[in-house]
Amino acid sequence: MPPTPDSIVSLVTTSHYEALNEIPAGFEGRHRYVNVITASDNPRGQNTVFVDDRVEHESWDRYFIGLLDGEAWWAVDVPPDAADPSYGAGVDLRQFHAMVSEGEWLLAARALQTAEWARTHRFCGRCATPTHPAPGERGLTCPQCGLVNYPRVAPAMITLVTRGEMGADQEVLLARGARFPVPMYSCLAGFVEPGEDLEGAVIREVKEEVGVDVDDVRYVGSQPWPFPHSLMVGFRCNYVGGDIVCEEGEILDAQWYTKDQVRAGPEAGGVMVPPTISIAGKIIQSWLAE
Repeated sequence: MPPTPDSIVSLVTTSHYEALNEIPAGFEGRHRYVNVITASDNPRGQNTVFVDDRVEHESWDRYFIGLLDGEAWWAVDVPPDAADPSYGAGVDLRQFHAMVSEGEWLLAARALQTAEWARTHRFCGRCATPTHPAPGERGLTCPQCGLVNYPRVAPAMITLVTRGEMGADQEVLLARGARFPVPMYSCLAGFVEPGEDLEGAVIREVKEEVGVDVDDVRYVGSQPWPFPHSLMVGFRCNYVGGDIVCEEGEILDAQWYTKDQVRAGPEAGGVMVPPTISIAGKIIQSWLAE
């Protein structure tokens, strides 16, 4: 059968690991510990991860995050002034993706987000009292005023804008973000604002970032994105009208590209697109396969 347009590109995380907040009673299997490391001399506070079968110091905070292949996985918050338990072997999450299975990467990402959330919510945001883990759930509760903080998940839309009828001549609108460290072109993306639905965020962000109008917003998948704590919700939409006008400070360039140009790559006069570690890469590859 030919490829179906707008194929779902979600990972379906439950098929890779079991997300849990408390270790099952009587668990007797192996344990794996994701050390979340921030070097004290790193001015950007960039985290690296290192997976081990033991904890370097029992005093370090740890949080149960789930089961994978019968093993219990934990997030370990390595204090910034502690000796590096990886002895320099820790890697950032993007590097880690190429080294492990999808389930292991997802758990490492969950560990990093959990540890970072716990670090930044040690005190109540309402009354400044030290917080404690909430029983039975992933939360930090204030014993003074009762406020409970949960891990932050920021929903963000990401969309592929197409122009023309489906087929070899259809074009996509790809943009180079001002924060991209390499000359890569990708889907348009942006965070959802309070009081806004996902489809409305797609239409607004596309207009703001490149000045064009779109309609027929269609869901195609989602992905947890731990950079630093987003949930990317993927869409396809159709170009309606307008000329490209890049948002200053956000978009360096945006152009329409054919499938041949995307397939060619930068070496052959085409364009560099994201790898399939990201939902952007998956959406683009799904479009190419139509």
